[in-house]
Amino acid sequence: MIFTTIILFALVLGLLVFAHELGHFLAARKMGMKVEEFGFGFPPRIFGFKRKETVYSINWIPFGGFVKILGENGDTAETGSFSTKPVWQRFIVLVAGVSMNMVLAWLLLTVVLSIGLPSQITEGEILPKNATISSPQIMIQYVEPDSPAGLAGLRPGDVVLSVEGNAVETVQQLQDYTGANAGRKLRYQLLRGSETYERDLIPRVSPPPGQGPLGIQPALTAKIKYPVLSAAYHAIGITLSLAVQIIIALGQLIKSLFGDRSLLGSLTGPVGIAVMTHQAAKLGLSNLIYFTSVLSVNLAIINALPFPALDGGRILFLFIEKLRRRKLAEKFENYANTLGFLLLISLVVWITTRDVGRFSTQFSELWRRIVGIF
Repeated sequence: MIFTTIILFALVLGLLVFAHELGHFLAARKMGMKVEEFGFGFPPRIFGFKRKETVYSINWIPFGGFVKILGENGDTAETGSFSTKPVWQRFIVLVAGVSMNMVLAWLLLTVVLSIGLPSQITEGEILPKNATISSPQIMIQYVEPDSPAGLAGLRPGDVVLSVEGNAVETVQQLQDYTGANAGRKLRYQLLRGSETYERDLIPRVSPPPGQGPLGIQPALTAKIKYPVLSAAYHAIGITLSLAVQIIIALGQLIKSLFGDRSLLGSLTGPVGIAVMTHQAAKLGLSNLIYFTSVLSVNLAIINALPFPALDGGRILFLFIEKLRRRKLAEKFENYANTLGFLLLISLVVWITTRDVGRFSTQFSELWRRIVGIF
């Protein structure tokens, strides 16, 4: 299972970064720029072939890809180089990666809405006429750590199937039966992924305010499915909504940096994303595709930030160039981008180190299995 997680993580991250670089590649070619290499993965190279002016390569490190455009660092004034093109053409090339990630998110959401997206619904809710609902179930959204459910090992994403052999079909039914039998041991049958399991729980007679007898937050969920054209239309709204939510969350995080720093703990890096990829995959293909779409929008927003070494930072330099009516010094841009890159790498290393501690159990299991191979 651990190795499956690694493979899934590599595929998901590879798809996101590859799509991003593909956007730069297509835009550069359209603007008449010479693309020296378009690589899948990062060097060292496994193999490559040259077609016309571009080398297409497959590389050993599978996490994404890269596009090498002639003169992108301002080191040449040859015909077809990035640096000789007007500002508007360079802007299109730089923004194309972000745009491609948004398009990828829209395509993924279209697919997931076409095959059925597990969503929380309100009992009696009226959905669009062309939407079909299937597989209604009571899913746990949150578990209080020291509650009967938390101590028994219940997790968010678990589905409540029955209580004492009685099928549970609504949230109200679950709450009424549990509340009426507070203080008595009840057997709950649950579903986690594709595996069914049972737990004996004793609902609390006097639970803390807002926690309920079991300490869970249940919700009615179902797969909502649309015809393809309708799915594509609804996917636009979801993509834009995700972008707005991520921008708001990012703003709150930046604000927290200058305040109590309480939100810094919510940051996660490659390790945390790998764990979440595994958790999404356990919940089914639809959840994995949806999670990938969220990551794609997240990657687009982060790359659009006006920070050196990111696309947004390079776009900021273009705006400054347009206002000044002359280019910034190449040394300044290179130093700024190098410094920005080092800061980003330092941040990733710090977050990864912290994530290794947070997910130490998973890493211990991975290490045990790796050692067991040899």
